[in-house]
Amino acid sequence: MKEGIHPNYVECTVRCSCGNTWTTHATVSSMRLDLCDKCHPFYTGTQKLVDTGGRVQRFADKFGGAAAAQLAAAKAKKEARAKKAAEHAAAMKAAAEAKAAKKAQRAAEFAKKAAAEVEKKAAEAAKEAAAAVEAAEENAAE
Repeated sequence: MKEGIHPNYVECTVRCSCGNTWTTHATVSSMRLDLCDKCHPFYTGTQKLVDTGGRVQRFADKFGGAAAAQLAAAKAKKEARAKKAAEHAAAMKAAAEAKAAKKAQRAAEFAKKAAAEVEKKAAEAAKEAAAAVEAAEENAAE
């Protein structure tokens, strides 16, 4: 270490605003603190509010309502999203029902057409059978 460039390291008495006092070593002989480990909210678990010059109150006045407004906006957005989802689900259900109705109508038309085809083929088969019976009778008569 170089000589003469370092400050004096002396015994220091530290006093907190809560009344706590202890001794340590530093480059000054005494220190005054606002918070120590005996009164700091993090270490004590208490909510002791240190408000210098009303800054906390001014902050709350300026931005305090913003948090409530932001929560209300988020809630409204969530409700709008839920309403939109419900409308979409209802529209999808209606579309599915319409599609099922069209499908049933096409199936009925197909069944009707198939029944007509079957009747037509049955009539043709009956006609051919009658013609075959007639031809058989003519052959038997000859």
